Amino acid sequence: MKTKEFLSLLRDNGNKELVFDYNKGALVGANYHLTEVKNITVDSVDCGAGIDFWKETIVQLWESPDELDKTRFMSVSKALQILNRVNGIKPMELEAELKIEYSNANFHTAQLFIDGYDIYEDRLLIKLAVEKTDCKAKEECGVPIEVNAEKEASCSPGGGCC
Repeated sequence: MKTKEFLSLLRDNGNKELVFDYNKGALVGANYHLTEVKNITVDSVDCGAGIDFWKETIVQLWESPDELDKTRFMSVSKALQILNRVNGIKPMELEAELKIEYSNANFHTAQLFIDGYDIYEDRLLIKLAVEKTDCKAKEECGVPIEVNAEKEASCSPGGGCC
C-alpha cells in the first residue's frame, strides 16, 4: 500500500481504533506507540547486476512496557495527527510503499507490508504480512523459475481462466 493510500484510509476512518494484525490473528498490543517514521531510499544492485531504485515509508510501532494494562487502541485520528506532524517536519514520499516495522518478545523485528485491511464499526484492522526474500535475477543467474502446474493448466487455452 502506498503512503498516500494509507493516509487516505486513516482520513476516512478517523473515529475508529487503529489495530494492527502482525501474524494472522496476533495483534499488536493496545499499548503501542508510533515511535518513528523513516523515509527510506533503496539504491541497489542485484546478483544479476541489475540496478534498482525505490523509496519506502517505514512506520515503527513499539509496545510500552509501562502500559501493559491498556485495553483501548490508539485512535485512527491520533495516528493521523502524528503522521501529519511528521510530514510537516520531514515530508513523506506519498508514492512510496508504506511498511510497518514491529517486534515483540515473541516476534522478530520485521518490516511488514500491508496485506489488506478490514473496517469495522469501531476499529480499522490493518493486516500485515512478511515479504519473503527473492532472487530478482533468476534468468540471468540460472535459477529455475517455479511454475505452478495447476495454475498453468487452468490458464491454458480452453482452461477456462479467461
